[in-house]
Formats: sequence, structure tokens, C-alpha cells
Amino acid sequence: MSRPVRVVPASARTVPALTAALAAALDGSGPAVLPVEDGATPDPGAPVPDDVALLVRTSGSTGAPREVMLTAAALRASAGATEVRLAGPGRWLLPLPPAHVAGLQVLVRSIVAGTTPHVLAGPFRVDAFAVAVAALPADGLPRYTSLVPTQVHRLLDDPAGRDALAAFDAVLLGGAAAPPGLVDRARAAGARVVTTYGMSETSGGCVYDGVPLDGVTVDLGADGRIRLAGPVLATGYRGRPDLDAELFEVADGTRWLRTSDLGRWTDSGAGRRLEVLGRADDVVVTGGEKVAPAAVERALSGLPGVGEVLVVGVPDPEWGQALVAVVVPAAGTTGPDLVDLRRTAADRLGRAAAPRHLVTVAALPLRGPGKPDRRGAAALAVDALAHPTPGADPQDRPPG
Repeated sequence: MSRPVRVVPASARTVPALTAALAAALDGSGPAVLPVEDGATPDPGAPVPDDVALLVRTSGSTGAPREVMLTAAALRASAGATEVRLAGPGRWLLPLPPAHVAGLQVLVRSIVAGTTPHVLAGPFRVDAFAVAVAALPADGLPRYTSLVPTQVHRLLDDPAGRDALAAFDAVLLGGAAAPPGLVDRARAAGARVVTTYGMSETSGGCVYDGVPLDGVTVDLGADGRIRLAGPVLATGYRGRPDLDAELFEVADGTRWLRTSDLGRWTDSGAGRRLEVLGRADDVVVTGGEKVAPAAVERALSGLPGVGEVLVVGVPDPEWGQALVAVVVPAAGTTGPDLVDLRRTAADRLGRAAAPRHLVTVAALPLRGPGKPDRRGAAALAVDALAHPTPGADPQDRPPG
């Protein structure tokens, strides 16, 4: 049995039609849904297996396009497990692009809960977010939203934004690694932040605050890569059996997704939790030593003058690659000092992890639903180092 595919525009303006199409796909009365950016008119392509309800377009780590096939059962399992982990069915505010899995899951959770999703129209702005929160019905249902770190950073820098964050029963924070300093600031402001880890292939977030959702199993391979199993897994990729064979495997009767992320287990007294260390292909080799940029970012997050930070590697004739801290200065500051960044990174992670250069920017380059664009940041860093502004000091400095 096969099922036709319907292309549906996905934008804040088209959310009602997209939600209706998703509801029909979930209950089997309509075709599978392929959301696309508003204005795009792709061919719907070949039919999909009968149980597939949603196709999510993603570029993958290589930039090559792929379409992830998600069944109604997987989407419902994800939404149901989220309700169990949070405070039950509730009302959702959507401030994310609805063409990506995080935004789509806000719609699916609303459908499963029997509520109408509320949508933040237009580009993300703190004032518009605060107005949207104030307009949510006061009907006693839990209030939820899903955000990316850059959005939370902007909200915390504004009194109205902080109040709006604190108005939710849960704020799912995903799409990119959440710096501990950012999470601590948000929780200190009264926001009930829940960090999430997942991807299109797992119907969105499947690990909350380091703990897998009910039914989800996490395993670490011998190389430290994260493997995921459970009812939330995608069927595979439309028309890409090569990717299915590369990323999915069955071992002892369990079907696993082999991710490209590195992880480790931690135990701080609250039970075992998964810590995501970053993508394996993000690792920078500098002076013959491997450095995980995400670990350096966690070390630098929250230092004086650091608002947001992305660590990338750039070509270097001496070191092979040199670490660059690309920083958005904290509100009201001119940014951090390179010496302080180097000293902190070296003390916490070793000398190889100390950034050799600092580039300050007004905003980090992003892709998709607010994910940091490391390639874009690396290109920006290369250009900034090749054309330094007057007074800039790109020289290597010893930590301490």
C-alpha cells in the first residue's frame, strides 16, 4: 500500500491550513504532508508507504537535501511522551518556522491535545512575543512554547521578554546546544526551561534535560556516538535506501538511529543524564590535538562580556587549524577580552582548547530554525582575520 503526498506551504500565515492537513494525515483521512517554505512549488514526488503522515525536508550535515519520512504513530508517540514529561495537554505558542520539525511538532502536539496553536507572525521580535503571550487564553490549561537559544538570549535582555518567558509552564529549548550560562540565566528569571535533544529522524526532541522520553532508549557507541531507539524513529528517507542503510541499523531486534553526535553520561546526584558534546564532524584538529568546539563554547558561555559564542576552526599555517571564538557581546558591553577567554578555556579544557583569535559580531549566522551556522561563522572569521578592524589584536596569546 502507498499514500500520495500533498505539498503544503509552511509559514505563519498558512499555519491553519497546514494544521488541518496534518490532522487529516494523522487520522488517515488525507494524504501525507510535505511542508515547504511559503512560495516554493516543488513536485510532490513519488507516493510513500501508507503509514507515513509527514515528510520533513532537511539538508543533513553535508547540505545534500533529504526527506525524512515520519509515521502517524511516531508523531503521536512523540507528542504523547512530551505531554507525560510536561504538565499534560496544553496550549502552544509557535515562534518557530513551521517547515522544520520543531515547529511542526508544536502543531502536532496541539492536534493531539485538541487545542488550537497560537502563532507568532512575522520575524521574531521580543515585543511581538510578549504581546502574543499576553493574548493567550486564560483557561487554566498549561502554556508551552518551543524556542532556540538565540531567541531566549534576546528575550532575557529585555524586561518584557523575561516576563513573557516566565509565563509558560514549560519552555522547550532546542535546535542547537543550549549554553549552561543561558539556561541558568533563564531559570533565574523564572523561566521553566527544558533542554531538548533530537532531530527530524526522531520526530523532534526525544531527550529532555538529559533524560530520554518514555519509550526512547539512548546508547553510546564505542566511538562515543549517540544511538537512539524507540517508537519516535522515522521510517527512513524517501528514495534514499543508501542513507537508510548508513544511518539505521537493527541489532538484537532493536532498530537504532546512528547519529553524528558525540555524547557522554553524567551523574550529578540527580540520576544519569546524557550530555551532548557536539557533532563528530565539528571536531577541530589544532596542533595535532582534537578539540570539540561545543565543549569550548560551554566553558566560555556566561563569562563577562559574552552574550553568545560560537567556536570554529580556520586554516592556520602553523597549527593546521586555529580556534576562533566568534562572540556576540553581552548587552551593554563591548565584549570579552581574548586573554580571559584563553585563560578560562585552558584552565577547564587544556591549552589546545584556548581560542587563538576573537571576532565580535552583532549576531551569529544562523540556518534553519535558529541553528548556528558553523560554516558561515568560519567564513566570517576568515574574512575578519584577513581584514582586521583598527585596534584589533589577532595575535596568539599564551593562556595566563
